[in-house]
Amino acid sequence: MLNHKRKDISIILTTFFMKFTGFWLAVNPKEQFRRRIAFYYNVGAVSFAVYVEITDFIYSRNNFTEAIYILCNTMTLVMVLTKMLILTLHRTKFMYLIQYMQNQFWNSDYQHDENIIIETCRKQCTYFVCSFIFFALGTVFGYMITPIIENIGKNETDRILPFTMWIDFPFSMSPYFEIMFVIQILSLYGVGICYFCFDCLLCIMNIHTAGQFRILQNRLIKIYQENDIRNYNHINHLEDVYNRFKELVIQHQMLIKYSKDLNHVFTFITLGQVLIFSILICLVGYEIFIVSKTPIRRAVFIFYIIGTMTQLMMFTYSCNILTEESMNIAVAAYSSSWTSMPINKIGKLLRKGLFIIIIRAQKPCVLSAGGFFSVSLETYTAVISTAMSYFTLLRQRSLEVIGV
Repeated sequence: MLNHKRKDISIILTTFFMKFTGFWLAVNPKEQFRRRIAFYYNVGAVSFAVYVEITDFIYSRNNFTEAIYILCNTMTLVMVLTKMLILTLHRTKFMYLIQYMQNQFWNSDYQHDENIIIETCRKQCTYFVCSFIFFALGTVFGYMITPIIENIGKNETDRILPFTMWIDFPFSMSPYFEIMFVIQILSLYGVGICYFCFDCLLCIMNIHTAGQFRILQNRLIKIYQENDIRNYNHINHLEDVYNRFKELVIQHQMLIKYSKDLNHVFTFITLGQVLIFSILICLVGYEIFIVSKTPIRRAVFIFYIIGTMTQLMMFTYSCNILTEESMNIAVAAYSSSWTSMPINKIGKLLRKGLFIIIIRAQKPCVLSAGGFFSVSLETYTAVISTAMSYFTLLRQRSLEVIGV
């Protein structure tokens, strides 16, 4: 399975970007120092971006169209700040989740059919992670290239920065323009990475946890079928089956605990994202369809909204599949050859254990939004529907403003 980790492009990319944010495991003091530097850099980058956007909003609040644009950027920063703050508060447990996933999910020995399940998980993660990173970095690149294109043919006094600076200082003049341009781009790059890397890791965690539930299902179904039923009457062999069954029970308990810890760390991040997604999709849609901007600005927001839709699908699908696979444990336990077990003490214990697993699996492992509701594919449709309602109201409001 070490080869699986090396070949999995989604894990490679996510690990690289998570190291950049400072939220990753360190194997020695030197790496720990680099993680701290990366963390402080991103805190500074996000703080600087928040200052720029809040200041810009204060000075531009009377301009409805410009205020919507700034609000769109601000909502993104709110999501990034929420994720960084919550993960910092739960840093110890978050690192435990990463460590456990590495040791138990990625570096375990699997049989052939179980490797097929892991390969399926890898393909799903690669599709979602690579798509989301492509559109997220495309949006960052669009924000960076827009002022460069718009500054073509302008003199020094007319040059614009990626984000407006409301400070009485000649930022349009060299070398101050170049220095501030680089500072804003570095801040933008840090914000962009913090925006998508945590969601990519959550997707990988959810899908691979669901894969572990599928592996457990196969083991439960085959625990009796792998052996000749005629051997079940042999007490030593039956005890061996019972010992393997106890290992599967422990595995089930550990997966339940891991899912609970995952929900504990990400539940309020999930709530914030569900609340913000509707507003963000509405604002980005407004920038694309209503506001008359340059083609490059429109292309940036097209990348933005496609990336947001991909992010929302990745987020809801991975939560939904975790819920479904945790409940399918009950079906797998019932599908085992429990009817062929002998009527003796160990056989009764096995039946009783399967019955307890079936009862426990009726309560699914979920990722909830602050404990208010469980995230599933239905959440995707609900968010899109809400965003369309907001868009209609915002469009009507913009028409009223133009009419005035």
